[in-house]
Amino acid sequence: MSYEVFARKYRPQTFDDLVGQTHVSRTLKNAVEQNRLAHAYLFVGPRGTGKTSTARILAKALNCQKANAPTVTPCGECDNCREIAGGNSLDVLEIDGASNNGVEQVRELRDNVRYAPAKSRFKIYIIDEVHMLSSAAFNALLKTLEEPPPHVKFVFATTEPQKVLPTIVSRCQRFDLHRIAANLIAQQLLDIAKKENVTLTAAAAHAIARGAEGGLRDAESMLDQLVAFCGEKIDEPDVLSVFGLTSQITVAELTGTILRGETPVALELLHRECEAGKDMMKLISDLIVYLRDLLVFKVKPDALSDEVSPDLRAIFAEQAPTLETSRVLELIEQFAAAEGRMKWAPNKKLHFEVALIKAIQTLGQVTLDEVIENLSAMRDGKAAPAASATKPPMVDAPARKAATKEEPAVLKKPPTVAESPPVKTTPAAAVDANEIWQKALTQIKTRRPFIRSWVEEAHPLAVDGSTFELGFPPEQKMFVEHLSSRSNREFLESTLKEISGHDWAVKFSVKEGLPANAAATKATRANPPPLVREALEMFGGEIKEVR
Repeated sequence: MSYEVFARKYRPQTFDDLVGQTHVSRTLKNAVEQNRLAHAYLFVGPRGTGKTSTARILAKALNCQKANAPTVTPCGECDNCREIAGGNSLDVLEIDGASNNGVEQVRELRDNVRYAPAKSRFKIYIIDEVHMLSSAAFNALLKTLEEPPPHVKFVFATTEPQKVLPTIVSRCQRFDLHRIAANLIAQQLLDIAKKENVTLTAAAAHAIARGAEGGLRDAESMLDQLVAFCGEKIDEPDVLSVFGLTSQITVAELTGTILRGETPVALELLHRECEAGKDMMKLISDLIVYLRDLLVFKVKPDALSDEVSPDLRAIFAEQAPTLETSRVLELIEQFAAAEGRMKWAPNKKLHFEVALIKAIQTLGQVTLDEVIENLSAMRDGKAAPAASATKPPMVDAPARKAATKEEPAVLKKPPTVAESPPVKTTPAAAVDANEIWQKALTQIKTRRPFIRSWVEEAHPLAVDGSTFELGFPPEQKMFVEHLSSRSNREFLESTLKEISGHDWAVKFSVKEGLPANAAATKATRANPPPLVREALEMFGGEIKEVR
């Protein structure tokens, strides 16, 4: 007997065998049980999701000889069931719409519809890739499709429903088959491997499922190919090597280097994957999907329970608090734009490198919303309360006026605890404030590196009830504006709460006599970035060039 590939050997034979299409199988089973059968069905979905298999199962349910048909549990053993499964039934005609797309073939079909089935209850026409029919062929089918003889059923399958005439769609019951979740595909592959006495690791199964992109048939074909390549034992490196894929852990590491602002490490990782022969288009696509999953996890952690492995969800839980939702959206948009450019570029690696560097630089910049929010408050001359829960605190009006004449700084050396001035509270409170702030600095540098240069110049001044006061020298007033944005202030308060176990309202102050880093003072007098300069000019702020 000739070899039978996995995609055919393990093709679904009953409604219960359909993977990831519960909404379709349940509806069809209820229709069969209640005898509420339509005369035409349209199955829509990506390749390999079970459109033709569902059509065959429906045909067996209607024409099974042993069971009291119509039945939701066809026997699979009678002549009708075996002929339908083999595709050679006289009463279940499977037609390829791509090669029989002319009006002549449809007219022949229309003439044959009137004849009764040879030995079954229904004559069923399954037209695959129905969108390939010409407009004339569709129009020739309209009247027959709307009022077919009672013994005739039509089942259409297509991957491109937008190409099917609306007049055809309106005469059918439409079922949309979805891409199958990766976890479901991986479980199906593990079951097949067990039946075939093949050792398939869970990591390898998930790697195949990701490469199949929601198509079970593609996943089964990939498994078939891997068995021929590896033999009886398949591990994740084998999958990555054969199909040029990148492991999710590597994509997670690449994302981590971006979030931490480690440009050299990110480029080195990219070069390593490129030299290993990985497809750059597939890698950037995987990176976008990873960021999308990270975004969904940040909004609703339990939404990915069927799509990603527990190990990956643990990585999401570690990375999600390090940046805001808006930042993740910016990264997705930037890499999506880079992916569009890479499709037509001969040197795809170059565009990927540029996208990585730009993404890391963007995370270190103040967003336009934060600049406009702060400058609007500066123009209005109103300061928000330091402990306000709905609006970030701002410095007093004289400090804001002076801040518009200063420029932002990028600091290189943080002040040590010894350089900080005495805290103006009780000695016990002073020690606690310094200790808490030093621990918080360690967390901030790791979780939000783009505000590192600002918080390193802060001095813990006082702890009064639930207020944690941070002071800055006059030369660094713009740092107060940056850190006073809502997202930064809430991040600082949550970090302090994690360290100390208490709720804090961060208060920012500008104090004379606080030590300032010399490099920071020099950088503060440099020209402001274009974004800040334009925003200042838009709101009527003053820009003072210091020679």
